[in-house]
Amino acid sequence: MLVISSREFRQNQKKYFERVDNGEHVIVQRANDKAYALTPITEDDMYFNAEMVNKIKQSILEVKKGEVSRVSTSKGISDLLGL
Repeated sequence: MLVISSREFRQNQKKYFERVDNGEHVIVQRANDKAYALTPITEDDMYFNAEMVNKIKQSILEVKKGEVSRVSTSKGISDLLGL
């Protein structure tokens, strides 16, 4: 694991992003009490990826068509979720 200052990171971002891409853990130290881990993310890590946006759009269409289930009891919620 490599710990660097925020100044060092700003001056050499490309270098540290490449190191993270190659599997190294890089921590950027900012002040005495703050630190941040550089972590690569994928499409799956992002909440609003294309698949999620499509699911939201489909759900909106279902609501507009009235294809909804109204649940008002804890048993109804359990039944709906298959618990």
